[in-house]
Amino acid sequence: MAAKSSMDGIIDTISERKLVEGSVHGGMKEIQEMIDFAAKHKISAEIEIIPINYINTAMDRLAMGDVKYRFVIDIGNTLIS
Repeated sequence: MAAKSSMDGIIDTISERKLVEGSVHGGMKEIQEMIDFAAKHKISAEIEIIPINYINTAMDRLAMGDVKYRFVIDIGNTLIS
C-alpha cells in the first residue's frame, strides 16, 4: 500500500500555536481523499464547536491558555440571509 511509504500531508494539532487561521491546500479531490483516509483509519480531531457570537470569549480563552481543543466556529446557523 502506497500510504505506508509516503506522506502527502500533516495534520498539525499543536496547542501552543495560538493563532486563528485558515488555509487552502489541495483541491477537492485531495481533500476528499484525506477525509476518506481519516474515516477509514478512525482518525478524528478533538474540537470545541462555538457560535460566532462567542468569538471574543474564545479569543480571551486563547490568551489565558484555557483551551483544551481547537475551536471550530459554527456559522451555519448564524448567517443573516
